[in-house]
Amino acid sequence: MVETLSAPEARRIALAAQGFGRPRPAQPGKRHLLSTIQALGVVQIDSVNVVSRSHYLPFFSRLGAYDRALLEDLAWGRKPALAEYWAHEASLTPLATHPLLRWRMQDARDGVGVWKNVAKFLHTHADFIDQALETVDQRGPLAASELALGAKGAGGWWGWSEGKRAMECLFWTGRLTTATRRGAFERVYDLPERVLPKAIHDAPTPDRVAACRALLRIAAQAMGVATERDLRDYFRLGVNDARDGVAALVAEGALVPVKVAGWDQPAYLWPEARRPRAIKAAALLSPFDNLIWFRERAERLFDVRVRLEIYTPAHKRTHGYYVLPFLQNEAITARVDLKADRKAGRLLVLAAHAESRADAETPLALAGELALMARWLGLQGVEVRPVGDLAPALGSVVESRAKGASTGL
Repeated sequence: MVETLSAPEARRIALAAQGFGRPRPAQPGKRHLLSTIQALGVVQIDSVNVVSRSHYLPFFSRLGAYDRALLEDLAWGRKPALAEYWAHEASLTPLATHPLLRWRMQDARDGVGVWKNVAKFLHTHADFIDQALETVDQRGPLAASELALGAKGAGGWWGWSEGKRAMECLFWTGRLTTATRRGAFERVYDLPERVLPKAIHDAPTPDRVAACRALLRIAAQAMGVATERDLRDYFRLGVNDARDGVAALVAEGALVPVKVAGWDQPAYLWPEARRPRAIKAAALLSPFDNLIWFRERAERLFDVRVRLEIYTPAHKRTHGYYVLPFLQNEAITARVDLKADRKAGRLLVLAAHAESRADAETPLALAGELALMARWLGLQGVEVRPVGDLAPALGSVVESRAKGASTGL
């Protein structure tokens, strides 16, 4: 018989798989960062720096105030432990995952699906591509801005110059990789054999079927319980790749079919998933956090409609520009539109809205997490603007704590 999970059981399994429900370490170090990304499988990169660039935030949500330089060293240091490629979107993954994405690099070379413009550029600019690759080979790590080749940007492809297009095409096809990031998060490119450890670079290339099956395993472990659509989205796999892979994993016992009350799609359980009786957590979630990045799954798990409004005109936004949902134990109870005012040294709460499962503890728990985030970002305090139904209560708690701190109480 197929086991039936209640919605709360499924939610707790998902939260535990994502690293919530355990005490944060007193001093988060590299091993905590590595174990976190190993559990998540992938962390999405985003350059928006209104609060902090998104890839730093999932680690803060799960570990608390860690040294961001540790993550930078793991990702872009002299001996990286992470690799950068198009996994979910632009992403960081454990090094071992990099060979599992070579089929996608081949798709980019062949112009399969969304990669057709890449293949077209490679074909129409073959000599230019060869010059770009030769320049990196001879000069070493280079940013696109340092490549004095081709025309400047003039619309299309986000206004990229021909040099930037060439470097990105070489990156997407695996002929270049990210060596480091500079300044305003500018990617610096180099040959994979000079960046990746020899064991990773020389590792055999699995065929597409085996690679997709391995990626689905990672996704299943990271989600605990998931639908086929959930599993497919985690590494943005094709419909057939996911369907065939899920069927194969079920056949070998690596996934267990289950029913989840209230879900209108079949679900699959990772056999080793933890099943806690309760989850205790307080975490501000990046809008690109693994837990909520697939909006359909987020709504199914939390009965909250999460939407990214960065690209929505200001007058049409409901909650704000850079909105972080607040996870309180097993529920999303609030969302806050945040901005780090680095000049003034304040973490600004531009708007604060309560969700249906907010309770009397929500302003207290949220204020504590905002204070922790402010300290982690090197800011001196939190300022709550009077926007949103939760703002009065949250502002009162923040103000009271600030007064207490100033008087030593």
